[in-house]
Amino acid sequence: MVTGFMRLAASGVLSLCAASATAETVTILHTNDFHSRIEPINAFDSTCSVQANAEGTCFGGSARLLTAIRAARAAAPNSLLVDGGDQFQGTLFYTYYKGVAAAEMMNALGYDAMTVGNHEFDDGPEVLRGFMDAVDFPVLMANADVSEEPALAGALKPSVILERGGEKIGLIGLTPRDTPDIASPGPRIQFIDPVPAVQAEVARLTDAGVRRIIALSHSGYVTDLRVAASVDGIDVIVGGHSNTYLSNTSAMADGPYPTWVTTPSGGRTAVVQAYAYGKYLGKLDVTFDRAGIVARATGEPILIDNEIAEDSSLKDRIAVLAKPLEEVRTKVVGEAATPIGTARETCRSQECAIGNLIADAMLDRVYDQGIDIAIQNGGGIRASIDAGPITMGEVLTVLPFQNLISTFRLSGADVVASLEAAVSQVEDGRGRFPQVAGLRYTYTMNEAPNDGRILNVEVMQDGFWVPIDPGESYGVVSNDFMRRGGDGYELFAENAMDAYDFGPDLADVVADYLSKKTPYTPYLDGRIKVD
Repeated sequence: MVTGFMRLAASGVLSLCAASATAETVTILHTNDFHSRIEPINAFDSTCSVQANAEGTCFGGSARLLTAIRAARAAAPNSLLVDGGDQFQGTLFYTYYKGVAAAEMMNALGYDAMTVGNHEFDDGPEVLRGFMDAVDFPVLMANADVSEEPALAGALKPSVILERGGEKIGLIGLTPRDTPDIASPGPRIQFIDPVPAVQAEVARLTDAGVRRIIALSHSGYVTDLRVAASVDGIDVIVGGHSNTYLSNTSAMADGPYPTWVTTPSGGRTAVVQAYAYGKYLGKLDVTFDRAGIVARATGEPILIDNEIAEDSSLKDRIAVLAKPLEEVRTKVVGEAATPIGTARETCRSQECAIGNLIADAMLDRVYDQGIDIAIQNGGGIRASIDAGPITMGEVLTVLPFQNLISTFRLSGADVVASLEAAVSQVEDGRGRFPQVAGLRYTYTMNEAPNDGRILNVEVMQDGFWVPIDPGESYGVVSNDFMRRGGDGYELFAENAMDAYDFGPDLADVVADYLSKKTPYTPYLDGRIKVD
């Protein structure tokens, strides 16, 4: 058998050339979109059971990551460990501890810097500030003005200068421009496009004598490629947000690692990302020439599987942190006849089985209140469920945001307009894509965004599908984040009638539905069609 350490060597971690020990080569180790996966995960990116972990079928987890990071840094002392954002949200570790457990784990792993992800704002600026005060490294964000936000003003910096091998390295942080739509940063922070923001910061760092610049960008792969093609002076972009898997060896990859982009002046920028949930540790060896220009950048994400041992001390500490969570997450709420699984992208572009489950559960809960339609944003669906017993912990991993269900009335015209906005960013994989129940629709990608992509909408009434009436009022159930206008659902906030935002927790609603329907068999029924 090939051991974890042998594979680390094969990936280049334990076999760096002599140049790696000089100031001319920097090894960038990186993660992104960890989403509180402190414990190992299964093939569905949900928390792995103790038994499955003992059987060797799990991935990631902070204790296993620590072993891989130590091996990599021992082989490349001239290294950086950075994160592309979204450490927050995703499991009970965040629900219970907020940013405290994340800070402890990141300190234990020895991170040098991270950028702010949109989910770092899920509980407002104050929780982010508490996390920043607890970590031993800088947290960065350049494309936002925080001067009017008391919790962050003077503390959240756009960039930082570190030193490796006697050379200055500038790190710049970027976060999604649409964070106000998809998180809760509050009204005092103004977000801007990353291109002018990073260009200004590159100029400032260059004036300070920095010749090596790395952007930590929680903006998504497509935006990172745009930034790289628009800005001179960035050597490497370490990405996040889109959960993109880049690789030179896997047929499942979304692109090469690194992806090279030509800059406006004819230079090159290397763009990397390492999927999500701690399943991979990105490793990029960047060699600079004497002028500080990237001469070579090579590497490959390292799969963090059972061949890499968990650090025993950190594993024990995680077990202590997990004790208060056990009663909730080990409660069995139902059974899945087959896996309720899908790729993350599926729920953001088409009908998906787990989206049907969630929407059906929402509508079932409030149907007797005169509610006709359920709409759930695909981005709020964070994992899948494997076959067999379903625990509350699994449900909370799928729906970790503690959203309440909201009911309200909306005109048929506003329902259609909301669907139009919801499919306007399909090509970007945005989370606003609508999973539905009590409603079916057809959309096309042959029209421009917000210009007639929705072709047909029907509502179930008295057992029959009928065309939606623009002038009719319909009862709608969604989650409270969407009802407040999140993820681009502005009309839910502006035009909702008889709104009630204090229903039960969405995760509890789904758990109750599974209990009634167990064993649950996932299905697709054509409620969403792409023309």
